[in-house]
Amino acid sequence: MSVALLPFIGFALSQVGTPGPANMAMMATGAGFGFRRALPFMFGVVLGKQIIIWPIGFGLMSYATQLPWLFLALKYISAAYIVWLAWRVANMRLSPVGDTQPAPRFWAGLWVHPLNPKAWAMIVTGFTTYVSPQTPAFSATLQISLTLFGVQLLCHPIWTFFGDRIAKTIMGTPFERYLMWTLAGLTVGFVAIATLTGEI
Repeated sequence: MSVALLPFIGFALSQVGTPGPANMAMMATGAGFGFRRALPFMFGVVLGKQIIIWPIGFGLMSYATQLPWLFLALKYISAAYIVWLAWRVANMRLSPVGDTQPAPRFWAGLWVHPLNPKAWAMIVTGFTTYVSPQTPAFSATLQISLTLFGVQLLCHPIWTFFGDRIAKTIMGTPFERYLMWTLAGLTVGFVAIATLTGEI
């Protein structure tokens, strides 16, 4: 009656640490505003996952069969939000805009995961694959929640810092525009895969 924690940690690292809409958004924010100014946004992203872990843990997905239209609508609303973030990234320049434009706040980051199809798919897979059916809902949800929180605190700063380092290398060069368009394109690509297949 427990969560298979070690296998789940491996699964969580493979999902949280690999490219996806959230990591692309944090990398782009780090590139556009620097690591320190991107931290509120990053912590919002970290805590935002908790918004969906607990409802899923207590049976939210059981309503998917009763209200399929609602979940379908949420799926495309979520995709539209991530694409909007990508559009902002594509039109952002590392200098001098990054110094004059306000960096995304905590609240902007808080909604990245609730509107991220990859996050929903990952959490549902975690509950259905690594939690034994007899495990009490609170115990299972707490373990999933704390594990993902720890993995996010490990992985998300790396993506944000990576964006900051890239920016300092190419800032003010012709490659700046191509970097931002590439990050935006990757974000749209990953959210498209997540929306159409539900497999990442």
